[in-house]
Amino acid sequence: MLTLVIPVYRNQHNLPDLLAAVAGLNNQLEKALEVVFVVDGSPDRCYELLHQQLPLQPFRSRLLLLSKNFGAFMAIRAGLQYGKGDRFAVMAADLQEPPELILVMNQVLLRQDIDVVVGAREGRHDPWLSRLASAIYWGLYRRYVIPEIPAGGVDVFACNKTFRDQLLRLEERHSSLIAQIFWLGYRRKVVTYTRRERRHGRSAWTLGKKINYMMDSIFAFTDLPIKLLISVGALGSGMAVLLGMLTLFVKFSGTTEIPGYAMIMLTITFLGGLILLGLGTVGSYAWRTYENTKSRPLAIPMRVEAFGGADE
Repeated sequence: MLTLVIPVYRNQHNLPDLLAAVAGLNNQLEKALEVVFVVDGSPDRCYELLHQQLPLQPFRSRLLLLSKNFGAFMAIRAGLQYGKGDRFAVMAADLQEPPELILVMNQVLLRQDIDVVVGAREGRHDPWLSRLASAIYWGLYRRYVIPEIPAGGVDVFACNKTFRDQLLRLEERHSSLIAQIFWLGYRRKVVTYTRRERRHGRSAWTLGKKINYMMDSIFAFTDLPIKLLISVGALGSGMAVLLGMLTLFVKFSGTTEIPGYAMIMLTITFLGGLILLGLGTVGSYAWRTYENTKSRPLAIPMRVEAFGGADE
């Protein structure tokens, strides 16, 4: 049986199309499908609508309601934890990833000696500015953090039970689930797809969430910011020594007058900003370390329900 995990947040207008697509997958998989819907503290009527509609669907399903919005990656982890299948896959509720991709990834797991399959975008129907920002980010991330990540990024994946169990052992908050997949290793295969245009509503993936995701993905998997600060600090110290020697030479030689007020103020301002940047970077690492020591649950399922013959 394949367990399909679908995190749901602000997707009430997508639910009719989503349920129809999942029912189609269930038929193509000869009813060997279990679907775990995880409502991630959504402020709209996603939970109420799913609670009403899931008993009427032809597939086995579970409905998890988290106590608040923990984020998509934590919702996916919760769904993986409650799934009972032999294989697992993840799909977005907005249907921007084609549902047929689930069938492709499932066949790879069944027919090949592969532990995890990731879906890589080879095209996307997004605004050009969004495409440009994504290309720059993933290009830099591939170069300096995790070279194995596909150039177009990863949003969906499928895996066997062994890989799922190992993934759930990484109980890190403020991390990147996608980067964890590549960090684990195992036998991996990439399948490509073209991302569809969103049909209903607006994406909840705001600029603020993107920035937080970028910081989590970087700070959790590389010390590159610390190395950059060390390099900048070393370069700045070297330049300060040279400038100091030059200033002393000019002063004692009496070749020119050096008021220096404007330059001193600019230098102090620049170095002050650089020091604050360094403190913020080190503080980000320290704060993430502190968060991981609290041992709080990564997500809190407030309600767990089963429909269509799924085991309680």
